[in-house]
Amino acid sequence: MDILRTGIHYGLHFVFPIFIALRWKGERFLKVYFILMATMLVDLDHLLAVPMFDPCRCSIGFHPLHTWPAIVAYILMLFFKSTRIWGVGLVLHMITDGQDCWWPCH
Repeated sequence: MDILRTGIHYGLHFVFPIFIALRWKGERFLKVYFILMATMLVDLDHLLAVPMFDPCRCSIGFHPLHTWPAIVAYILMLFFKSTRIWGVGLVLHMITDGQDCWWPCH
């Protein structure tokens, strides 16, 4: 079960954004993909946790950039063209991290 959970988690983080970015063509594809990958920086807040990594911990509501007020801000970013791609990446990131909360642990 843990290998399935891990595979889905990292697949959503690193593979699914490719399919989102494919919506754009040429150089725009790379720009969108790199923006989506840059939204992984939201995980820097994991450095504040002790222990830093806990495979059984639900990130949503625990880490500062994974709280509900932050998630609302990420959703609001979807409504503005200048922040939409960042919002897509951050919302996708929260959905990905959120699915870890639903899996039984050990």
